[in-house]
Parts: sequence; structure tokens; C-alpha cells
Amino acid sequence: MDEVDRIIAEWKRERPDIDPSPMEVFSRISRLNKHVSLMRKDAFLRHGLETWEFDVLAALRRSGPPHELAPGQLVSETMVTSGTMTNRVDRLVNRGLVTREPSLDDRRGVRVILTPSGLTRVDAAIDRLLTMEATMLSRLPPHERELLANALRLLSLTFTEVPAHLEN
Repeated sequence: MDEVDRIIAEWKRERPDIDPSPMEVFSRISRLNKHVSLMRKDAFLRHGLETWEFDVLAALRRSGPPHELAPGQLVSETMVTSGTMTNRVDRLVNRGLVTREPSLDDRRGVRVILTPSGLTRVDAAIDRLLTMEATMLSRLPPHERELLANALRLLSLTFTEVPAHLEN
């Protein structure tokens, strides 16, 4: 029994006319998110990175060699505004984690390129993060991890596919 079980039992006692069962999922997701956010922040800070810095560097790292993206691509990858991305790239340039170079295809465009220092930090941070996340999941057998991942994937599609009854 956990804290959410207690909360559900209290709602059932106080409001027997409602079905609090959705809270069994979403309250746990919310509570796990708080723990995971702190864990991620710790993993990144151990390598001198803020969460937003990791997000930008990770997008560049995942792009593959030569680890470069246009600012617009970074905006799409990190879901921030272009103004925010400009500020973030400026700060990462100042830290020597990325460079900003003219685009080879468009004289008005630029490329954001991961530096060797940025590559080293993002690789170390992702290694630490995955170790911590694997430890967190170690209580679940592999088949339950797969079931959980599939269930969460299906649930997350709610936010990318608007069901007809929710439109308007």
C-alpha cells in the first residue's frame, strides 16, 4: 500500500458516488514525475549541466555526426520558442559546449554544432541518467517494464491524437 492507495480509500469513504480509480494512475504518474525530475536534475548537475542544457546538447548528439542542427530544428526537438532557443544557444556558445556557424546551404541561416566538450558532457550525463533510471526500474521484471512502457505509450497518444469526443 502506498500514499495513493490511502488517498483513493479516503475518496471512496467520503464520496462513494464517484469513481476515483483514474487517480490510481495519474496521481502515481505525478508523484513519479517529481522523483524522476529530481533524479534527472542530479544526473545532469553532476556533469555541470542544467536540464535545459542537456536537452539541447542531447538533441544535437542524437542527430548523429557531425552533431549539428539548425536553430529551427532545435526548437522542434526541445519544444521551446525561437527566442528561448536563441538565448539558450548563446549561453551554450559562451560555455564552449556548442558553436554557431554559417549554414552551408543558406547564407542567411546558421548551424548549431556540438563541440568536443559538449559531446563529452552530454555522453557522461546520459550514461549517469540511464544508470539511475535502470536502478529505479530494477524492481520490475523485464516483461513488466515492457508492459508499462507500452501502456504509457498508449496513454501518451491521448495528447497527440485528439479523440473525436474531445474536439471543439
